[in-house]
Amino acid sequence: MIAEVAVGALLSILSPVALGFPDGAPIEACILPHANSPNHAGTKPMPHQTEHHQFTASSGTYTPGELIEVTISGPPFKGFFVQAQDSHTGDWLGEFLEEGPVKTHPECSAITHADKARKKHIRLTWRAPRSGSGSVKFTGTVLERYDKYWSDMVAQVVSPRRRF
Repeated sequence: MIAEVAVGALLSILSPVALGFPDGAPIEACILPHANSPNHAGTKPMPHQTEHHQFTASSGTYTPGELIEVTISGPPFKGFFVQAQDSHTGDWLGEFLEEGPVKTHPECSAITHADKARKKHIRLTWRAPRSGSGSVKFTGTVLERYDKYWSDMVAQVVSPRRRF
């Protein structure tokens, strides 16, 4: 009986470690001491020079209500967490639209995955504030597995492709 209780207690502690966050990053990800870095016990982000996912934004400036496309693509990944910030102040800015298997955290201008399916490409849409204009940067984390992720990524601004 004691052994069964001990095993049950151990499993309840280890299960979150093994599973990560299959339904996306929790709201606490917005206020961690080091934002855009998962609180995965015993792990560290991969070095930036090993990044192999493309993280892009269609613009780095905005006007009231403008929509900007943010994409992540590359080798299969399980999760992501992206925030929009004013480029000058670092304040959270605007909101992401809930399109597809995503979950938003409007309190901190963030968006995350909403399922554990492996992805090769995700397209996100961000809406600028209804007033004002300025510069925006998109920062984030891409996770291949619980212990293999890249944090503090900054989206590269690319011009949208023209379709003929």
